[in-house]
Amino acid sequence: MPGPAPLRRPFDEVDAQAIAAIRGLGIDAVEKANSGHPGLPMGAAPMAWVLWSRHLRTCPGDPDWPDRDRFVLSAGHGSMLLYALLHLAGYPVSLDDIRNFRQWESRTPGHPETFATPGVEATTGPLGQGAGNSVGMAIAERTLRARFPGLVDHRVFALVSDGDLMEGVACEAASLAGQLGLGRLVWLYDQNDVTLDGPASLSFSVEDVAARHRALGWHVQTVADGDHDLEAIDAAIERAVAETGQPSLVVVNTTIGYGAPNKAGTSAAHGAPLGGDEAAAAKAALGLDPKTAFAVPEAVRERCAERARQGEAARDAWYGALDRARTETPEPAAELERRLRNGLPEGWDQGLPAFGPEDRLATRDASGKTMNALAARVPEFFGGDADLSCSTKTALNGLGSQSASEANGRNLHYGVREHAMGAAANGIAYHGGFRTFASTFFCFADYMRPSVRLAALSGLPVVYVWTHDSVGVGEDGPTHQPVEHLMSLRAMPNLHVVRPADANETVEAWRHALGRTAGPTALVLTRQKVPTLTTPEAARGLQHGGYVLRNPQSALRAVVIATGSEVSLAVAAAERLDSEGLGVRVVSLPCWELFEAQSPAYRESVLPAGIPRVAVEAGATLGWERYVGSGPVVGVDRFGASAPGAEVAARLGLTEDAVCAAARSVVGS
Repeated sequence: MPGPAPLRRPFDEVDAQAIAAIRGLGIDAVEKANSGHPGLPMGAAPMAWVLWSRHLRTCPGDPDWPDRDRFVLSAGHGSMLLYALLHLAGYPVSLDDIRNFRQWESRTPGHPETFATPGVEATTGPLGQGAGNSVGMAIAERTLRARFPGLVDHRVFALVSDGDLMEGVACEAASLAGQLGLGRLVWLYDQNDVTLDGPASLSFSVEDVAARHRALGWHVQTVADGDHDLEAIDAAIERAVAETGQPSLVVVNTTIGYGAPNKAGTSAAHGAPLGGDEAAAAKAALGLDPKTAFAVPEAVRERCAERARQGEAARDAWYGALDRARTETPEPAAELERRLRNGLPEGWDQGLPAFGPEDRLATRDASGKTMNALAARVPEFFGGDADLSCSTKTALNGLGSQSASEANGRNLHYGVREHAMGAAANGIAYHGGFRTFASTFFCFADYMRPSVRLAALSGLPVVYVWTHDSVGVGEDGPTHQPVEHLMSLRAMPNLHVVRPADANETVEAWRHALGRTAGPTALVLTRQKVPTLTTPEAARGLQHGGYVLRNPQSALRAVVIATGSEVSLAVAAAERLDSEGLGVRVVSLPCWELFEAQSPAYRESVLPAGIPRVAVEAGATLGWERYVGSGPVVGVDRFGASAPGAEVAARLGLTEDAVCAAARSVVGS
C-alpha cells in the first residue's frame, strides 16, 4: 500500500536540532565506550534524518510490521547512526541502551545485529554485505508484490559507504539489481572520500562510481553538498522513489566527522573516539552543550512522535486491507499470513520421491527431483544458482525465471556472482515470505563464506545446495575438487552441514533443511552416481544426524563411520570383513551438528564406548578425532588431481582395501 506523502513543511530549526542530536549521540556513545566509529554518524546524519523523517515508512511500535519499508545500514561500522535514528523514531532503544554502546549483551552492539536490536533489518559490518542484502530484500518485495497485489507495496533503502562500494560483493549485487530492474531499491552513498587508512585517493580515486552504476542499469543522482543542503537530499530521494524501472543510487557528498575542528574530513574521525577535547569542541561547533551528554531536545521528540503516528496510520491501513482480503480473497490472504509466519503448508513434505535398491544416481540428481516435488507443494520455495542449474540440478521446472519484466518466476538466475548470491539470499530470508536456496559447486562455497557466516550468526533459514562434493569430481582437477571444505564449514556455529549417503538420505536432508527455521543448512552432494543403500524409512535416521546403517552378523568388534559417497565404501568393506568373521557396524553420519544435538543415550547407542572406530570421508581428516580418538581415518589430506574420478579416489587411498586395513588395525587382526 502507498505510504503517506512526504512531509511538505519547509526544513526548519527542528530539523537542524535533530541532525545535531544524532551527531551528538554518536559522539557521546563512542566516547563513553572508548570504542567505535564517530565519523560516519556525524557526516551522514543529514541524509539519514531526511530519509527517516520524510520518506521511510515504518512503525516503531510494531517493528516487524510486514509491509514496512526496509532500511539497511550497510556501513555497519557507523552503527551509532542507526541506533540514534531508532531511538529518536521511538523504537525500544533507550538512552540507557545508547549509553551501553558496545557493552556486554547491550542492545547497541558494535555492529548492527538483527537479533539484538528491534528495528535492525540486517546484521551488517563486513562491508558490502548489507548492500547485497538490500538487493535480496528488493527481490523478495517485488516477488511478493506480484503474488499479493494490494497487500505488499514497500521499498528498500540502504546507506552504503566508500568501503562498501569497493567490495566486490557490492558490485556483483549492483549488477544483479540492474539486470533485474529492481525499481524499489534506493542506495544512499555516503561519499566522504575517507577510509580507515587515510584519504580514499590512496586506493579509490580513478573509479567513477556514478558512471559505473549507470552502466549497470541504475538511475543515478548526485547531491553536491550533503552536509547542509537538505532540500537537495529530499528532492533526490523523492526522484529515486518515483523511478520504478531501475534501482537508484543517490551519491551524497559529505564530510566525515563533520563539526570536529581538527579531525573532520580525515581518517582520524573514522574508527576511533574523537578524544575529550576534540569531542567537546565538535559539540560546541554543532551547537550542542559540551557539558551535557546524550541530550535530545523535546521539539525533536515531538517531531519524531508525529512521524511515528503517521507510521501507525499506515500500519493500521495495511491491517485493514488484510482484514478485507480475508473476506474477499481468503485463500491468498491466508497464504500470505502463513508465509509471513514462516510456516509451511500442511502436508508440505508428503509425496516426496522414494528410491529403491535398483536406483543408482548422484545425490545432486536425487536433490533435483526432491526440489521439484517440494516446489509443487510449497509456493514460497524459491531460489537460484550461480549459472550452474544444469550441473547442480536446482532448476524448478516449469516455474519461470525472474527478469526485469517478470517477477513471478520461481527461478533466480544469479549468474556467475556467488558473492552476491550469498548476500542476496540472506536478504530474501531477512525480508520474509520465502524459503530460499542458493547453489554452486562445493569448492566455490568459499566465495559465499562471509554470507554463510552471517546467515549462521543471524539464524537465517537459507539452504545451500553445494554439489561436486569431493575428489570424485574427477577430470576437472584440484581447482574444482573440495578437500578442506567439509571440516572448515563444520567449524562454523549454527550451520548444519549435511552430506547424504544416497538418494533417500538426500530426500531426508531436504526435509530437514526446509523444516529448519533457526539457521542455514548446507546440502553437500555428489556429482557421481552412488548406490541406494537405504529404504525411505531407514533414511529417516538422518533426522538424528547419524544412525546405524548396518550391523554385523557376528559379534561387534569395530565401527566404521562414514558420510556421503564413502558410506557405500564402508558398507562394502564391512560386508567383506563380516565374511571373515570380523563384525563391523557401519554408521552413516551425514550431519555432525544434528548428531551432537541428540541425547547422550542415543549417541551411545550408535557409537558405543569401548568399541574401536574408524572413519572414512573424502576430505581432510582433521576433526575426526572427535569420533575416532586416535583411531585411523581414511581421508584426503592433500589436493586432488585431474583424472577420472574413480581413479583419483583409488590413487588417493579411498578404497575398500584401505577401509578393511584400517578396521583390522584397530582390532589387532
